[in-house]
Amino acid sequence: MNLVVRGTDTSGVTVKWAMAELVKQPKIMKRAQDELDTVVGRNTNVEESHIYKLPYLGAILKETLRLHPPVPLLVSRCPSSTCNVGGYAIPKGAQVFVNAWAIQRDPKYWDNPLEFQPERFLQNPNKVDSIGSDFRYIPFGSGRRRCAGVPLVERMVPYALASVLHSFEWKMPEGVEIDVSDKFGIVVKKSTPLNAIPLPRLADPGLYIYTDC
Repeated sequence: MNLVVRGTDTSGVTVKWAMAELVKQPKIMKRAQDELDTVVGRNTNVEESHIYKLPYLGAILKETLRLHPPVPLLVSRCPSSTCNVGGYAIPKGAQVFVNAWAIQRDPKYWDNPLEFQPERFLQNPNKVDSIGSDFRYIPFGSGRRRCAGVPLVERMVPYALASVLHSFEWKMPEGVEIDVSDKFGIVVKKSTPLNAIPLPRLADPGLYIYTDC
């Protein structure tokens, strides 16, 4: 139950943050949709097999998880013996939280850290990954006790985001601006809901008909 609830909530929040940033920056959305048109085409729906051929979409998701990690304070740690970390004495039994949100916005490690720039992950895509090998980027933690739901996120989130981007054009209601301020909690969500207008973009209207096969 924990895996299902935590996995679906954090995955849904990540898609919402990604869409908020893309609606706010139409040029980035257009580039992602152009990539989808090239790989998938407008005569069919997105399939799971397409996801690994969409590097720019992958960069968008990495940047979303950098700027808006769904769990800002990673699951707490408790040392079994007193230790020294970075010059600080951590007593045995202390509860330690790692602030991934702050690390991933630190100007010492990131250029223009508050700007949404997926291109930063295209320069060296293999160096910065989701397994926690680079401690500047740890949306899922690191080591043996990193988030157990990473495989779920890596499959659900890109597929969901690719599908909504490929199937629809998105815009905000007239006179409404995107608010990307967040609301702190166990899972960080947008302080205001995202209300965007979808417009069909696929060639065949029949592709929008759901069939349970």
